Parts: sequence; structure tokens; C-alpha cells
Amino acid sequence: MKPTSRLLLAAIYSLAAVSTIAQPVHEPFQLKDLRKIVDFSSPAISPNGKEVAFIVSRVDWKKDKRVPQIELADVATGSIRSLSYDRDDISNLRWSPDGKSLGFIAWDSRSKKAQIFVMPMDGGDPVRITDSRTGVSEFSWSPDGHEIAFVAQDTVPNPEAVRHHEDAFKVTENDYTVRAAVEPWHIWVVPAEGGTPKRLTEGTWSLNTNKGMMTPLSWIPDGSAIAFARFPDVWYGDVWGSTIARVNVAGGKVGTIVPDTASVEPVYAPGSGILAFMRPRDGDLNNGNAVYVEENGKIFNPTRDLDRNIDQFAWLPGGRRLLLTGQKGTRSVMWLQPLNGPAKELNLGEVMPGGILSISDNGAIAFVGNTPNHPGELYVMNSVESIPRRLTDFNSFVDSLSLGKVESVNWTGPGGFKEDGVLNYPVSYESGKKYPMVLVIHGGPEGASTVNFSSLVQLLCARGFFVFQPNYRGSTNLGNAYQHALYRDTGKGPGEDVMAGLAKVEATGMINKKLIGISGWSYGGYMTSWLNGYYPDKWKAAVEGAALNDWVMDYTISFYQAGDTYFFGGSPWVKKYWNIWRDQSPIIFAPRVKAPTLILGDAGDSNVPIVNSYEMFHALQDNGVQTEFYVYPANSHFPGDIVHTTDVYRRWADWMVRYLK
Repeated sequence: MKPTSRLLLAAIYSLAAVSTIAQPVHEPFQLKDLRKIVDFSSPAISPNGKEVAFIVSRVDWKKDKRVPQIELADVATGSIRSLSYDRDDISNLRWSPDGKSLGFIAWDSRSKKAQIFVMPMDGGDPVRITDSRTGVSEFSWSPDGHEIAFVAQDTVPNPEAVRHHEDAFKVTENDYTVRAAVEPWHIWVVPAEGGTPKRLTEGTWSLNTNKGMMTPLSWIPDGSAIAFARFPDVWYGDVWGSTIARVNVAGGKVGTIVPDTASVEPVYAPGSGILAFMRPRDGDLNNGNAVYVEENGKIFNPTRDLDRNIDQFAWLPGGRRLLLTGQKGTRSVMWLQPLNGPAKELNLGEVMPGGILSISDNGAIAFVGNTPNHPGELYVMNSVESIPRRLTDFNSFVDSLSLGKVESVNWTGPGGFKEDGVLNYPVSYESGKKYPMVLVIHGGPEGASTVNFSSLVQLLCARGFFVFQPNYRGSTNLGNAYQHALYRDTGKGPGEDVMAGLAKVEATGMINKKLIGISGWSYGGYMTSWLNGYYPDKWKAAVEGAALNDWVMDYTISFYQAGDTYFFGGSPWVKKYWNIWRDQSPIIFAPRVKAPTLILGDAGDSNVPIVNSYEMFHALQDNGVQTEFYVYPANSHFPGDIVHTTDVYRRWADWMVRYLK
């Protein structure tokens, strides 16, 4: 649950849409199929565009973990070979500038920390080139390939005192789960073949936060300096004070390039000193992300006329055009954005991009994408003019399953907004019959429901439900005004948007209006709590996961405290803003709730603290509402392991079957 500038951390928290075209009668998607899905990450195309390295993660059910492996795909033939074996926590694949080596971060069994490894591509084992006492978080090759810059956390300055329990820490913007002082992260440089690293930056400011808001390291093309996002300190609660800075490699002198706060993700254009970075449009945290450019000391927004939130961007060769991704309506899309002129949407067919973009020196593009009826795979495009071509088929088992039909739904909502959502049919759908329906509301709130594959929704469709995934004001897919409309209207306005969409779906005549359930995780949980109490006679069942039920509590103890103030304009502890925070907290409607409600959450959740759920559980229970509450012993916002994830989905679907069937 987080405002616009926090999108980079929110990805896992939104339970986005799924869609599929009707198949011949086969077995539907089931819980056991969760174990078969292969995850893709870190696509990295070689400088010459001939090969793509990527990470696949497969489930080991017995050990309850995902096992990562580096794979290499030949772009011309599609042949794939494995490059790594028995390595844990692999991430951050990076080709050397000459394409002769591949660097990555992985767990090092000797140091018990994540370190940088370099693999020669002409044969030979990976070589560990760092020995950081705290581990490596990020790295980047120098333009000539002779050095590697990396980010590592400082060591604890007084370990003996800490061991003696002289360890009280000062509370500032940290969340309630913090149990020790946290040291800042800084830049080091090491020879590419390994050796003694040289420290470049130091201070109480940081290049990372306690919740992983990591900055990329971008070398200026002549190799003399490195640009990065500079955070005021280690706490995520202060990330909106970030600026773009640069450090000289020779002398370690740090200077500010972009003083505008909330600026992140700096990347130099290939072959030039032009810098692109992300920032909320016009610096307003309630706006969508835009890409800004700094050239010759002047800053401008080439994406100003593209009325969409930008998820990712990358430079194309030549340094005068950008590639952008984001949501447009119920699809994820890609745009070509020149530095001067309008953006052009690319023709991707049925493929929808997700995650990072990797671009070769000759303009070939690699990314992970999915289609409405197929989970993630690796795709390549020879250029921005070509159609994506799938290089992998790791999730082909899904093609033999029966999946429900999907439709995009459009309606006019309150205030005249043109709104949309995704409607998924039950696998067993027969024309003329009426079916129960489950609403699955996305989180964020700056997320969007699109026609992307979602295991949760497929499981509900397999159990005989229509599944409706409405977008609502605050969503990132329908323009800046729509996204900004959440400001000071976090519950009632979005709730009316959802209800307007529900009315549109009910008008089809396919839905049993007496058997409708509502559900969501994170801000989807907030919307579930709000609607459950605001429209108590509408729902026959509810599932709320990691629900924000009390804005005041959330502000006070979550990890992004100050970020909530951008929704309301000021602190809940200041008289001027006292009422709005409390009036828009779903907990005030708890005495009105009637629907049997399942509550889920993680014990150590610092994003939406579990105390929100305890509060709602006792409120519903004390008012005679049938409710059950299950907590997972995890320090996360959503359980990241496969066993807990399976349990969440099982309980979610079973609750709806119990009360809607």
C-alpha cells in the first residue's frame, strides 16, 4: 500500500488480472499447478544482441524454496543452455561492455554474504571478485570494462558494545518492526578481475534503504563519474527526499546533478552525458511517474504529453530515444519516446511486458512478458519496429489447461471518469446460466488490473466463479487525472468507482446478484474493508489480506509513514487534518459489516502492520460477524514462499466456495 513514487516496491503486492481464451475441455488450473510455474527475472541481452542471459526460478516444494538458475538463449536459434548450478539468491545479471563476461550477484557460502561473481563466456567457472563483509546490493561495469562499481552496507561501528546490549537506537522514520540501528549503503570500486576495493562515498546519507529502495549505478560514458540516487538516510520513510548525485571515480567528490526531490533511477544515455531519471509528474507524489531528462544543465520532461504512469524506461542506441512501459487501459504496453516529439505505442500483439527492459548496442530488445493465456516467458524484438518473438517455453503446461474467457469491461464512473476493469469467466461457463462472482481488487493503490496471467484468479475461475477486477481512482492505467483523484478521497470515491463497475457487470444478466463476494490484498484489502462496511447488504463473503483498516495506525508505525501524508495533505496528529484520516479509515464502519469475513496477514508486515487486522478481527467478532483470522509467521507483506502462498490461495478460494456456493 503506497503512493506513486513507491511503485518500484509495490509490484508483489498487487494481485493483478488474468485472462484466457476458452480452451477445449481439459483440467482447469489447480493449486498443484502453482508448483509448476517457472519465474523469470533479470533478462540481459548481450551487447551484440545475439544472446540473452536470464534467471529462471523453479519450485522445490519439499524445501519450500525457489531454485534459481542462469540460462542463456541464442536469439537466432532459440536454443538454451544452463550457465549455473547449485547457486542460491542469484540476481542482477550484467554483461561486460565487450560481451566476453557475465557478472551477477549470488550467495557466497564462504563469506555467508551476497557477492559479485564474473563468468567468462568462452568457458570456465565464475570467479568471485568481492569479499564484502556486509554483502553486495548492486553493481555496474565501467564503460571500458576494467572496473566494477558496487554498493555495500557499512559495517556496524561498535559491534562489541552491541554484543554487550549497549544497543538502544533512536526512533526517527523507522517502522515498528525495526530491532537495531541500520547503517547506510555506499559505493565502492573494484578491478573487474578482483582485488582490493576502493571506497568512493561515505556519510549518513545512503544509496539504499532498510526496505530495499536500491538505486542503479550509472557510469558517465567517459568513465570519470557515476550517477546515483542519494537518499537522505537509511529509512524508507524519507525516500521522497531523494536527489540525483554524481561521484568522481578518481577523487570521490560528490556533487548534486538533480536537486529536485523524489528523483530516482538515473541512467546515462549511451555515448553521451544526457541523463534520464524518474520522478512523479511535476514533483507531486499523488501524480504518476514521468521520465525526466537532464541535458546541458537543463531538465525537461519528454513524456509530458504521454498521459500515463511510466513503470520502466531504457535508452535506445544513439541516446535520443527512450523505450517506456506502463499500463494503458487493461493492457500493459510499450512506447517509443523521442526526446522531442510525441510517444508512439509499439505493436506487441498479444504480448504484455513486465519488469526490466534490456537493450543491445544494435537496438535489439529483451524482456519478460506474458499473454492473456500464458504466464511469463522470455521475449526478444530485433528492433522497435518488429513484433516480439518468444524464446522460451518453460510454462507450456498451462497451454493444456482449461482457462476461462476474459473480457475488458468499460463504464462511466462518478465524476464522469471513463473507467475499466477485467471480467474473467468461470471455466465451466454455460450461456443462459447465472453464476456467483468474486471481486478481486488490486493493491497499490497505484496499480492496475490488466489482462495478465494470475494464478489466484485462475483458481477462482476453476471453482466456478466469475471474477471481476475493477480499476478505481488511483489506478495507474487511465491517466494522471484519474490517478490523482485519490487525493483526499481514499475510500468513498474509489468505492463508488467499484460499485459503478459492478453495476455494469450485473447488467449482463450472467451474475447471481445474491451471491457476490469481495476480496483483495494490501490496498485491495483496504477497499474490501471499506466496501464491506459501507455497503453491508451487498456481499455474502469477504476476504481481506493485509488490509489497511486504520490510517492513523498505518501512518504511525509502517515503514513509509510520511508517504501517507501525500494522500491527505498533512499529519493525522495535526488538528487541521485530524478528521479526514479517521473518517476515511474502514474500521469506523466495522459495526455495520454483515458478510462472513476471512482475514489474512503476515506477522512481521511492516508495510501494512498486522495490528490493522487484529483491530478489524476483534471489531467484527465482538459484533457477531462470522470471521476467521490466520497469520503467517513471515516478515513480509505477502508470503513469498510457495507453501504459504498456496495456503493463502487455498483459504481464499475455499472461503468463497463455503459462502457463495
